[in-house]
Amino acid sequence: MDRLSPIPRRWARLYLSEASNLVALLAVNGVAVLVGIRFYVAEMVAVSTALWPFFLDSPVALAIAMLSLATLLPTVGADLDSAPVNLALAYLHTLAFVWLVKMGLWTALALGLGFDQYYPAPWDFFGIVLTHLAFVAEAFLIPHYGRTTRGALAVALGLALVNDALDYGLGLHPPLRYDPGLALVAGTVLVSVGAVVLAAVSLPRLDKQSR
Repeated sequence: MDRLSPIPRRWARLYLSEASNLVALLAVNGVAVLVGIRFYVAEMVAVSTALWPFFLDSPVALAIAMLSLATLLPTVGADLDSAPVNLALAYLHTLAFVWLVKMGLWTALALGLGFDQYYPAPWDFFGIVLTHLAFVAEAFLIPHYGRTTRGALAVALGLALVNDALDYGLGLHPPLRYDPGLALVAGTVLVSVGAVVLAAVSLPRLDKQSR
């Protein structure tokens, strides 16, 4: 299987094939979703309920990741090569990978550009950046069991760019302590494209004929 991940296969098996570890990983993600929603609610602006999936960026990324990880539950204890594989799951795993990478890198970029607004409070800068970079590490578990297709990559790119347009066109970007400028807008688009490129080179293809 053609995969690219900095996480060794033995580590992936440890977290994904052992029932207790997989359940613990799902639980940690669940708690993080609730913490993220609490943050957004505290900073809530007038946002239509229909647009919440594009506003609650980090909680949505983790929720999609939980759905991706949950597909392993029926085969827990077995080798990762026995994980279920089909076209619908390829779309799910691709979106999970892209959204985790996108939100992990975007947070580091956004706080880095607004460094003086967050530092020196240790949690406000280092804590938030490190916890969100953990999203990227989690994303690289997905190539050990997930697949992708050209169609899934195209949909992920389209949704990521729509999300960017809504973020800066309608002000739906995650709450920041400064007004985003051109550097953040351009950087966000590059992060979106980069996340899809990483998915393309990291996730094995389901089928060269699949769309």
